[in-house]
Amino acid sequence: MPKFVIERNMPGVGRLSPQELQAASQKSCSVLQKLGPQVQWLHSFVTDDKLYCIYIAPSAELVREHARQGGFPADRISEVKTIIDPTTAED
Repeated sequence: MPKFVIERNMPGVGRLSPQELQAASQKSCSVLQKLGPQVQWLHSFVTDDKLYCIYIAPSAELVREHARQGGFPADRISEVKTIIDPTTAED
């Protein structure tokens, strides 16, 4: 199943309270439940003004639909082609 990185431009997101982040997470999860198990949210990285979210889904269209239903921006959706880390450098 393809993995995607979603870039969400959300000015000030890094200043949201834990309760506000919890509410956004709950909204995301409720939309995911409606869409079914084919779309999975793995985790998100919160920066000052953006969220970078990692999803598993059969298509970018389903990721886009999740954003639409949840009222979240999805400014860029990029399919992950491969993953590398420090062990990639090893023989």
